[in-house]
Amino acid sequence: MTSFNIFFLLFFSFVIFFLGILGIFITRKNIIIILVSIELMLLAVNFNFAIFSVLLEDMFGQVFILYTLTLAGAEAAIGLAILIIFYRIRGIISVNFVTSLKG
Repeated sequence: MTSFNIFFLLFFSFVIFFLGILGIFITRKNIIIILVSIELMLLAVNFNFAIFSVLLEDMFGQVFILYTLTLAGAEAAIGLAILIIFYRIRGIISVNFVTSLKG
């Protein structure tokens, strides 16, 4: 890989991560967009692992990607299940009403 390709890929990963952060800070009221933004941030981190795994010719980064993708899928499934139950009980999905979930 040339240094230009690596710079372009790292810049692309930075843009994806920045869009995830931007999504969290711009829409603080919609929980679904916050979850999607967190998934974008995890995708950017996994993309960095893939870039450096290929660059350093090490399989550990690719194995770690599989692990983090599994955890991200579980996080998304549990988060969406909680949102569905919350919507059935309250009838609205908003960050302002999530404090009522405290036990």
